[in-house]
Amino acid sequence: MDEKKFCFIICVDDEEYFRECSFYIGQLRIPEGFTAEMLPIRGSKGMAEGYNIAMGATDAKYKVYLHQDVFILNPNFLNDLLTVFSMDEKIGMVGMLGSEKISPDAVEWNTPYVGKIYEESQGKEDYKNYVYTPEDGLTDCEALDGMLLATNRDLRWRDDIFDGWNFWDVAQSIEFRVAGYRVVVPGQRLPWVAHEESILNLWTYDRDRRQFISAYMNGGTV
Repeated sequence: MDEKKFCFIICVDDEEYFRECSFYIGQLRIPEGFTAEMLPIRGSKGMAEGYNIAMGATDAKYKVYLHQDVFILNPNFLNDLLTVFSMDEKIGMVGMLGSEKISPDAVEWNTPYVGKIYEESQGKEDYKNYVYTPEDGLTDCEALDGMLLATNRDLRWRDDIFDGWNFWDVAQSIEFRVAGYRVVVPGQRLPWVAHEESILNLWTYDRDRRQFISAYMNGGTV
Protein backbone atom coordinates (compact mmCIF):
# COMPACT_ATOMS: atom_id res chain seq x y z
CA MET A 1 0.00 0.00 0.00
CA ASP A 2 1.24 3.46 -0.89
CA GLU A 3 1.26 5.45 2.37
CA LYS A 4 1.45 8.77 0.55
CA LYS A 5 -1.27 8.42 -2.01
CA PHE A 6 -4.89 9.55 -2.25
CA CYS A 7 -7.50 7.97 -4.48
CA PHE A 8 -10.83 9.63 -5.28
CA ILE A 9 -13.41 6.93 -5.97
CA ILE A 10 -16.64 7.88 -7.75
CA CYS A 11 -19.50 5.69 -9.00
CA VAL A 12 -20.56 7.34 -12.25
CA ASP A 13 -23.82 7.21 -14.19
CA ASP A 14 -23.98 10.89 -15.20
CA GLU A 15 -20.98 12.15 -17.14
CA GLU A 16 -21.87 15.84 -16.72
CA TYR A 17 -21.87 15.52 -12.93
CA PHE A 18 -18.64 13.56 -13.09
CA ARG A 19 -16.91 16.26 -15.13
CA GLU A 20 -17.88 18.92 -12.61
CA CYS A 21 -16.86 16.75 -9.66
CA SER A 22 -13.52 16.08 -11.38
CA PHE A 23 -12.98 19.81 -11.99
CA TYR A 24 -13.11 20.56 -8.26
CA ILE A 25 -10.83 17.63 -7.44
CA GLY A 26 -8.35 19.06 -9.94
CA GLN A 27 -8.21 22.33 -7.98
CA LEU A 28 -7.11 20.72 -4.72
CA ARG A 29 -3.66 21.28 -3.24
CA ILE A 30 -1.73 18.00 -3.06
CA PRO A 31 0.26 17.69 0.21
CA GLU A 32 4.01 17.72 -0.28
CA GLY A 33 5.37 14.28 -1.05
CA PHE A 34 1.92 12.84 -1.85
CA THR A 35 0.24 11.84 -5.08
CA ALA A 36 -3.43 11.63 -6.00
CA GLU A 37 -5.46 9.70 -8.54
CA MET A 38 -9.09 9.51 -9.58
CA LEU A 39 -10.89 6.21 -10.13
CA PRO A 40 -14.37 6.35 -11.71
CA ILE A 41 -16.47 3.20 -11.51
CA ARG A 42 -19.14 2.75 -14.17
CA GLY A 43 -21.79 0.07 -14.47
CA SER A 44 -21.90 -1.15 -10.86
CA LYS A 45 -25.21 -2.45 -9.55
CA GLY A 46 -24.85 -0.54 -6.30
CA MET A 47 -22.54 1.69 -4.31
CA ALA A 48 -21.10 -1.06 -2.11
CA GLU A 49 -20.27 -3.22 -5.13
CA GLY A 50 -18.64 -0.32 -6.95
CA TYR A 51 -16.60 0.70 -3.94
CA ASN A 52 -15.34 -2.84 -3.40
CA ILE A 53 -14.22 -2.98 -7.03
CA ALA A 54 -12.37 0.30 -6.62
CA MET A 55 -10.86 -0.65 -3.28
CA GLY A 56 -9.18 -3.61 -4.91
CA ALA A 57 -7.97 -1.57 -7.88
CA THR A 58 -5.86 1.05 -6.06
CA ASP A 59 -2.91 0.86 -3.70
CA ALA A 60 -3.66 4.26 -2.13
CA LYS A 61 -3.78 4.33 1.66
CA TYR A 62 -6.19 7.27 1.69
CA LYS A 63 -9.41 6.70 -0.23
CA VAL A 64 -12.05 9.38 -0.70
CA TYR A 65 -15.37 7.82 -1.73
CA LEU A 66 -17.72 10.50 -3.00
CA HIS A 67 -20.90 10.92 -4.98
CA GLN A 68 -20.61 12.29 -8.50
CA ASP A 69 -22.72 15.32 -7.46
CA VAL A 70 -20.42 16.32 -4.59
CA PHE A 71 -18.01 19.18 -5.23
CA ILE A 72 -15.06 19.76 -2.90
CA LEU A 73 -14.80 23.51 -2.38
CA ASN A 74 -12.00 23.61 0.20
CA PRO A 75 -8.69 23.67 -1.75
CA ASN A 76 -6.85 22.56 1.41
CA PHE A 77 -9.13 19.52 1.77
CA LEU A 78 -6.38 16.90 1.59
CA ASN A 79 -4.10 18.59 4.13
CA ASP A 80 -7.08 19.12 6.42
CA LEU A 81 -8.00 15.45 6.05
CA LEU A 82 -4.48 14.40 7.05
CA THR A 83 -4.74 16.64 10.11
CA VAL A 84 -7.95 14.88 11.16
CA PHE A 85 -6.45 11.40 10.74
CA SER A 86 -3.33 12.44 12.68
CA MET A 87 -5.36 13.43 15.73
CA ASP A 88 -5.95 9.81 16.77
CA GLU A 89 -4.64 6.59 15.24
CA LYS A 90 -8.05 5.04 15.92
CA ILE A 91 -9.81 7.35 13.48
CA GLY A 92 -10.68 5.16 10.51
CA MET A 93 -13.34 7.04 8.58
CA VAL A 94 -14.20 10.72 8.16
CA GLY A 95 -17.39 12.25 6.78
CA MET A 96 -18.78 15.72 6.23
CA LEU A 97 -22.18 14.96 7.81
CA GLY A 98 -23.19 12.35 10.35
CA SER A 99 -25.58 11.28 13.08
CA GLU A 100 -24.41 10.84 16.64
CA LYS A 101 -27.21 8.32 17.15
CA ILE A 102 -29.07 6.14 14.66
CA SER A 103 -32.82 6.52 14.85
CA PRO A 104 -34.64 3.44 16.25
CA ASP A 105 -36.48 3.10 12.94
CA ALA A 106 -33.19 3.62 11.01
CA VAL A 107 -34.71 6.47 8.99
CA GLU A 108 -31.81 8.88 8.56
CA TRP A 109 -33.83 12.10 8.47
CA ASN A 110 -35.44 11.26 11.84
CA THR A 111 -32.26 12.11 13.73
CA PRO A 112 -30.24 15.36 13.81
CA TYR A 113 -27.13 15.70 11.66
CA VAL A 114 -23.80 17.15 12.74
CA GLY A 115 -21.43 18.80 10.29
CA LYS A 116 -21.83 21.39 7.55
CA ILE A 117 -22.58 21.40 3.86
CA TYR A 118 -23.44 23.84 1.10
CA GLU A 119 -26.57 23.15 -0.88
CA GLU A 120 -26.83 24.21 -4.50
CA SER A 121 -28.52 27.54 -3.74
CA GLN A 122 -25.81 28.83 -1.40
CA GLY A 123 -22.78 30.86 -2.49
CA LYS A 124 -19.12 30.02 -2.00
CA GLU A 125 -16.97 31.44 0.76
CA ASP A 126 -13.37 32.62 0.62
CA TYR A 127 -11.18 29.67 1.63
CA LYS A 128 -7.92 31.54 1.08
CA ASN A 129 -6.97 31.58 4.75
CA TYR A 130 -8.94 28.53 5.87
CA VAL A 131 -6.90 25.81 7.59
CA TYR A 132 -8.37 23.09 9.80
CA THR A 133 -6.73 22.78 13.23
CA PRO A 134 -7.15 20.21 16.01
CA GLU A 135 -8.83 22.90 18.10
CA ASP A 136 -11.75 22.85 15.68
CA GLY A 137 -12.70 19.50 17.18
CA LEU A 138 -14.33 16.26 16.09
CA THR A 139 -17.72 14.66 16.65
CA ASP A 140 -17.90 10.87 16.93
CA CYS A 141 -20.90 9.47 15.06
CA GLU A 142 -22.74 6.20 14.85
CA ALA A 143 -23.41 6.81 11.15
CA LEU A 144 -21.84 9.02 8.48
CA ASP A 145 -23.59 10.31 5.38
CA GLY A 146 -22.22 8.55 2.31
CA MET A 147 -22.03 11.62 0.08
CA LEU A 148 -18.31 11.73 1.00
CA LEU A 149 -16.43 9.20 3.12
CA ALA A 150 -12.66 9.22 3.53
CA THR A 151 -10.77 6.23 4.94
CA ASN A 152 -7.20 5.41 5.89
CA ARG A 153 -7.68 1.63 6.01
CA ASP A 154 -9.74 -0.90 4.09
CA LEU A 155 -12.80 -2.76 5.29
CA ARG A 156 -15.00 -4.53 2.78
CA TRP A 157 -18.23 -2.74 1.92
CA ARG A 158 -21.26 -4.94 2.63
CA ASP A 159 -22.40 -5.65 -0.89
CA ASP A 160 -23.56 -9.05 0.37
CA ILE A 161 -26.39 -7.24 2.18
CA PHE A 162 -26.91 -4.00 0.24
CA ASP A 163 -27.03 -4.32 -3.54
CA GLY A 164 -28.44 -0.88 -4.27
CA TRP A 165 -28.15 2.74 -3.17
CA ASN A 166 -29.35 2.83 0.45
CA PHE A 167 -27.86 2.04 3.88
CA TRP A 168 -24.47 0.90 2.60
CA ASP A 169 -22.95 4.01 4.25
CA VAL A 170 -24.63 3.43 7.62
CA ALA A 171 -23.54 -0.21 7.51
CA GLN A 172 -19.93 0.77 6.77
CA SER A 173 -19.95 3.20 9.68
CA ILE A 174 -20.96 0.35 11.96
CA GLU A 175 -18.38 -2.02 10.44
CA PHE A 176 -15.62 0.47 11.26
CA ARG A 177 -16.87 0.97 14.82
CA VAL A 178 -17.20 -2.78 15.41
CA ALA A 179 -13.60 -3.16 14.18
CA GLY A 180 -12.52 -0.68 16.86
CA TYR A 181 -12.17 2.51 14.82
CA ARG A 182 -13.68 5.94 15.27
CA VAL A 183 -15.93 7.43 12.61
CA VAL A 184 -15.96 11.21 12.88
CA VAL A 185 -17.13 14.50 11.44
CA PRO A 186 -14.58 17.33 11.71
CA GLY A 187 -15.56 20.78 12.87
CA GLN A 188 -15.79 23.02 9.80
CA ARG A 189 -15.83 26.78 10.14
CA LEU A 190 -16.59 26.80 6.42
CA PRO A 191 -18.24 23.75 4.82
CA TRP A 192 -15.69 21.76 2.86
CA VAL A 193 -18.07 20.48 0.17
CA ALA A 194 -21.25 21.26 -1.73
CA HIS A 195 -23.79 18.58 -2.58
CA GLU A 196 -26.10 19.19 -5.51
CA GLU A 197 -28.38 16.38 -4.34
CA SER A 198 -29.87 14.86 -7.45
CA ILE A 199 -33.28 13.20 -7.19
CA LEU A 200 -33.26 10.39 -4.64
CA ASN A 201 -34.21 6.88 -5.73
CA LEU A 202 -36.29 5.57 -2.84
CA TRP A 203 -37.83 2.67 -4.74
CA THR A 204 -36.06 0.06 -2.58
CA TYR A 205 -35.55 2.24 0.50
CA ASP A 206 -37.91 0.37 2.84
CA ARG A 207 -36.57 -3.01 1.73
CA ASP A 208 -33.02 -1.84 2.47
CA ARG A 209 -34.09 -0.28 5.77
CA ARG A 210 -35.57 -3.59 6.93
CA GLN A 211 -32.43 -5.44 5.84
CA PHE A 212 -30.31 -2.97 7.82
CA ILE A 213 -32.43 -3.39 10.95
CA SER A 214 -32.25 -7.16 10.64
CA ALA A 215 -28.49 -7.22 10.07
CA TYR A 216 -27.39 -4.60 12.59
CA MET A 217 -30.02 -3.40 15.03
CA ASN A 218 -31.68 -6.62 16.14
CA GLY A 219 -28.29 -8.17 16.72
CA GLY A 220 -27.23 -5.42 19.11
CA THR A 221 -24.42 -3.76 17.12
CA VAL A 222 -26.22 -0.40 17.32
